Amino acid sequence: MLRLHGFAVSNYYNMVKLALLEKGMPFEEVTVYASREEAFLAISPRGKVPVLQCEVGYISETSAILEYVESLGQGPALLPGGAFEQARVRELAKHIELYLELPARACYAQAFFGMQVDAAILAKSREELLAGVDSLKRLGRFAPYVAGDSLTLADLYFLYSIDLAAGVAHKLFEIDLLADLPQARALLERFAGNPNVQRIAADKDAAMGPFMAHMQARFKG
Repeated sequence: MLRLHGFAVSNYYNMVKLALLEKGMPFEEVTVYASREEAFLAISPRGKVPVLQCEVGYISETSAILEYVESLGQGPALLPGGAFEQARVRELAKHIELYLELPARACYAQAFFGMQVDAAILAKSREELLAGVDSLKRLGRFAPYVAGDSLTLADLYFLYSIDLAAGVAHKLFEIDLLADLPQARALLERFAGNPNVQRIAADKDAAMGPFMAHMQARFKG
């Protein structure tokens, strides 16, 4: 059986978790935080989560894990048929990751943990977030899903990146990132009714207390 290593507050962990749930693939969860300890580096060379454990070894990096899960051919496909259509889904996922999730991540310490981020980083993140949502408006189809009429890998990145990006934009820059993208709001509402998304949200809420305690101890250390 597959074993998913990570923690329920991690958005990248939840991308993989939703893929496995949507495909109906059995898996076990192993709670572990990002770490530079040798035992964890042995399965995740950068000490990051998530990590997928399969019969023959371990896979780190979310995009590689999702591609592996998709390649197993179990459950509903998360990539469309056709090389061009698949490339468009990957393009969307990469845009969301590079130009929305990562600029927001640079500001998490200030937005969510009360720490101070360098003003130059804040300014760059603000610029990147605005450009990122503009590219999402141009690339996304939202018909009703990000890449078209069915759930794809791009939706996993969207669902577990856009809320964090919007939160950073609101808290730090007083910007409504989705003001001109009502289709994105509609898709988030659609996801809110998905039982697997609801399960992941409940697991995240339950894990938030231990995660915050872990982060506070880390910052104090």
